[in-house]
Amino acid sequence: MLIPHDTRIALDMVVDLVNTAPESEATDRLADVAALYDFVQDHSVSGVERLSRHDLLGVQGVRSRFAEIFAAPDAHSAAELVNQLVAAAGTTPQLTDHDGYDWHVHYFAPGASVADHLAADGGMALAFIVVTGEQERLRRCEAPDCGRAFVDLSRNRSRRYCDSRTCGNRLHVAAYRARRKEAAG
Repeated sequence: MLIPHDTRIALDMVVDLVNTAPESEATDRLADVAALYDFVQDHSVSGVERLSRHDLLGVQGVRSRFAEIFAAPDAHSAAELVNQLVAAAGTTPQLTDHDGYDWHVHYFAPGASVADHLAADGGMALAFIVVTGEQERLRRCEAPDCGRAFVDLSRNRSRRYCDSRTCGNRLHVAAYRARRKEAAG
């Protein structure tokens, strides 16, 4: 699956935003304006200067909508949710080539709030996944104590865990130890 760099960056941002929610982590990692500022900086969100409590509430709302898209039972449901999200953000596609990147598309309107910025770019990245018939790639980790979101970009759509170095290894080691214990007993 060929994904343009701007779409990949937006998908990574969507996943990271969904994973800030309390249902993915022990605590809400986007609980205050300082955390939102860190998120914006970590993801190099362009055009953001000052942030307020209003921005925080808006981004938390977008986060909930992204989580609904990951939980959508089928492509039609996901498409409807994406359409609502993108329409509410007031998308205005523009070609740009800033910060050392080649030409790419920004979908947010000039001067958009950070919530609309994330909703427009993230929503269009999710739209790309749905349009290509790959909505099932929007997944939650299958580790019993995890549930973090991820986009399965493996060739054969076989990824089951959010991170093979943590959840995947932990479960494989547990299964190996259980087999050894059974064989020894």
